[in-house]
Amino acid sequence: MNDKKVEDLWVHLHWLTVLAQHGSYTASAQRLGVSKAAMSQRIAELERAAGVALVQRTTRSVRLTEAGQRLVADTRDPFERIAQSFSSVRDLAEEPSGLVRVTAPVAFARQQLVPRMAGFLRAHPKVRLELDFSDRLSALAVEGFDLAIRHTASPPDTHVAWPICTTRSVLVASRDYLRRHGTPRTPQDLAQHDCLHYPRAQDTPAWHFRAREGRRKAERVTVPVSGPFSANNSEALRDAALAGLGIALVPDFSAQAALQSGKLVEVLTRWESVGSFSPQIYAIRPYASHVPRAVSAFVGWLRDALADGFPTHA
Repeated sequence: MNDKKVEDLWVHLHWLTVLAQHGSYTASAQRLGVSKAAMSQRIAELERAAGVALVQRTTRSVRLTEAGQRLVADTRDPFERIAQSFSSVRDLAEEPSGLVRVTAPVAFARQQLVPRMAGFLRAHPKVRLELDFSDRLSALAVEGFDLAIRHTASPPDTHVAWPICTTRSVLVASRDYLRRHGTPRTPQDLAQHDCLHYPRAQDTPAWHFRAREGRRKAERVTVPVSGPFSANNSEALRDAALAGLGIALVPDFSAQAALQSGKLVEVLTRWESVGSFSPQIYAIRPYASHVPRAVSAFVGWLRDALADGFPTHA
């Protein structure tokens, strides 16, 4: 097979660049929409044609040899330019089309994105959405995502970040809990309450507040908190508050439905939380000279859909 023409190996070379990105035959095959066996066969064919090993296989991972790394370094950029060129040509069509792969935080995706998906897909019938539920910051280009929705105060400088909407943190509790334990009037009162918190790096959990108005507007108050439950998911904290376990500090998009229905009550409304959750939601994308029309359409739709933020009153 050493006499195989180079032009017959374009697909093999592209698959090698994908393997270099993912470091796994299984993940690479999923990205390409092929079987793991087909992926392995193409790489083996490429190695036979090159006459040198390109991949080092172990029981846990796949790594490229020096020769494989050199091939990928020389071919990755041309393949990316080809993909961008094809996307720009395809976007000459009247309607946005193609697959848009989006990763978004679990709570936000479940409560705010999924209920709105039907409206976008009806408006753009040639677009397909693939939604990944994840709270971790993904390496977008490596994992093949077109877009990440992130609740963050500092989007990465290496990416393009489109502001989608503002959000705020709210203190919420059930009416039953407040009947049993009383309603806090000042942040300091929280020290006497069961507080349901998002675990952070510090040893002692603490919430920080600033007065919204009046003479004390510039004043900041820090209150150590404790309670029977903590979780790194705002939806779980909201559900614990609904169960009457205590007072939860969550983003408004997690508490919106429960507040509008009256199942939860907002407390300490004259104070705003500082530093707990970001006040901004972004759509983040790796920098590229061309943005597929389907991606632009999704970002535009998301901005319109969330233009009013997350009102918590019925």
